[in-house]
Amino acid sequence: MKKYITEFIGTLFLVVVVGVAAIGGTAGLFAPLAIGSILFVMIYAGGHISGAHYNPAVTLAVLIRGKIKLADAIIYWIVQVVAAITAWAIDRFIFDVEGPGISAVKSPASGFTAEFLGTFALAYVVLNVATTKSNTGNSFYGLAIGFTIIACAFTFGPISGGAFNPAVAIGATLLKGFAWSDIWIYMVGCFSGAALAGIVFNINNPDDK
Repeated sequence: MKKYITEFIGTLFLVVVVGVAAIGGTAGLFAPLAIGSILFVMIYAGGHISGAHYNPAVTLAVLIRGKIKLADAIIYWIVQVVAAITAWAIDRFIFDVEGPGISAVKSPASGFTAEFLGTFALAYVVLNVATTKSNTGNSFYGLAIGFTIIACAFTFGPISGGAFNPAVAIGATLLKGFAWSDIWIYMVGCFSGAALAGIVFNINNPDDK
């Protein structure tokens, strides 16, 4: 149970910060820093308990890598989505955050590519810094993952909105920061990018089972 509680808390805070800092505009141009920062501190807080995925796409990559069982992965996905919906309720009804309801995607092709690449980079970094035998006990994985989000958000945010996380996409869409017509971009782009990262990791690390 503690794994699921940890995933709920981490995902909740991540989506709350995305909503308030980015969609609500409290952090302005520094929103990627706020989002990356909350992610890496929550990773340090929960990594030793749940692996600190806080992202259904990352959970898929870890599943393909073989570091989580399917039954646990399914529960992680449920918990992460519930956390995203809870974060939406907090942002909308307590902090009064609501976006314009227009598309954050520059074009379907560029938006999909941005989400695919950003999520691939995120999952690739997670797998290599947080799940390998050679990096067991390292102290840099949280910062590495957080800075991946910061870099990708600054780079791809103007192109796709910069979700790189289906749970974030759900929360942001409910808050009208993203358009519902674009939800497929975040779902397909994020999950396919993470799946490829898991496959590449297994190819590159055949002995790290």
